[in-house]
Amino acid sequence: MDRYQMLSVFHAACARAQVLDEEAYHYHSKMIMKDARVGGAWTWHQDYGYWYHYSVLRPQLASWFIAVDPATLENGCLQVLRGSHRVGRLEHVRSGDQVGADPDRVAEVRKRHELVHVTMEPGDALLFHCNLLHRSDRNESEHPRWSMICCYNARSNEPFQESKHAPYSPIDKVDDQRIKQVGIKRFADDTSDVAWLDIERNSMASLLKDPGAGKAEEPTGD
Repeated sequence: MDRYQMLSVFHAACARAQVLDEEAYHYHSKMIMKDARVGGAWTWHQDYGYWYHYSVLRPQLASWFIAVDPATLENGCLQVLRGSHRVGRLEHVRSGDQVGADPDRVAEVRKRHELVHVTMEPGDALLFHCNLLHRSDRNESEHPRWSMICCYNARSNEPFQESKHAPYSPIDKVDDQRIKQVGIKRFADDTSDVAWLDIERNSMASLLKDPGAGKAEEPTGD
């Protein structure tokens, strides 16, 4: 199974309600580009720590974390606290230029939950709950560590008012190769390899909001 087939399978599995106990829809996706020697560290956080502030009432979301490059200890692989989603949503506070989970609570959670370094090969995937505590270290290697995250929400849990991410839209299952065809078409007339990273065209390339914004902004990393 290649990566395009895998993406199709992930969409289909979520759409068949095998993950969220009801029909799911694609909430949002992003690429994580932790380049060699420059990809920074991310503090402990929960995805729902941010999505709660985007008018999502319940923690009924899940994400597929898909490795594009090998993920190793040296290049800052994802770290998770096994089973930590059971503690519920923690308050998220600003520390420097990041917003992360309350460090005092995290310290207690770390005493009771196993730390797992999620090393992966390209095409490997991790499915995790929106309240799972996770972080990553800086990329200290000479190799990039890119990954893709596809996030899904339950249909009945769509944001109750307009917010940063998409409202409900049904998932239509297509042939595996359709994803590849769409990607080729998207970049067919684009001579740049990274045009889609332009901050004017993709808000996910931006940094955290100004501290005075009053809302936790989800990280662009993992």
